[in-house]
Amino acid sequence: GGSGIGRATTIALAHNGLTVVATDIDEDGLVGTVEKAEQCDAADRVETVTADLVEEDDIASMVEAAADLGDLRYVTNIAGLQQISPIEQFPTEKFDLMHDVMLRAPFLVAKHAIPHIRETDDGVGAIGNMASIHGHIATQDKVAYISAKFGLRGLTQSIAAEGGGTLRSFSISSGYVKTPLVTDQIPDTAEERGISEEEVVEDVMLGETRVKEMMEPVDVANLFTFGFSQRARHLNGGDLTFDGGHLFTY
Repeated sequence: GGSGIGRATTIALAHNGLTVVATDIDEDGLVGTVEKAEQCDAADRVETVTADLVEEDDIASMVEAAADLGDLRYVTNIAGLQQISPIEQFPTEKFDLMHDVMLRAPFLVAKHAIPHIRETDDGVGAIGNMASIHGHIATQDKVAYISAKFGLRGLTQSIAAEGGGTLRSFSISSGYVKTPLVTDQIPDTAEERGISEEEVVEDVMLGETRVKEMMEPVDVANLFTFGFSQRARHLNGGDLTFDGGHLFTY
């Protein structure tokens, strides 16, 4: 919740009337999220908890903090990391860390949150997971990110299979979104492929899409807001693919 899509989703959900507990390992980032929420008249509905998503105790405490504020019904798993390296050079410790944050942590969040959702008066709730077009297709030099996102879509469907129809789950697969995670990988991709940073954006990131601009974090936040709404009650186990035509056109 301290930057990018997490920050935008925190504010969007708060603006739509939910009390939101935003979590990040970056305490300063969470302060920035609250400041941004103040500008949107939503700060009174934003709470923050600093947590390390590789620590199950931190995750359990985060979930309990949310449950203490009222009925826990909705969960978003957004945190992500990136590393640009070919498989034979990929740092094993970075592979493990990325899977811990982007696949193990969403599983643990769901594990601790689902009992609270089931304990509400009607058991209605939803868990939304931030996937990616890289949960559908693979490109070079991103083995940890891609395998984690494929796994996250499987986790999404597993939650839906066990949700009994009242606890829903869905994923969102966007193309490139204008976040620090994306912009920070541009120099590394340029170096790895031996091309310019401009070519990374124009050819690698936007070359296969029909819409030649990156999404904004708020665009994804709006999808999570829709996914949690009553209008999405038949969205269960499915994936909201917003990619500018990247996957389905040629």
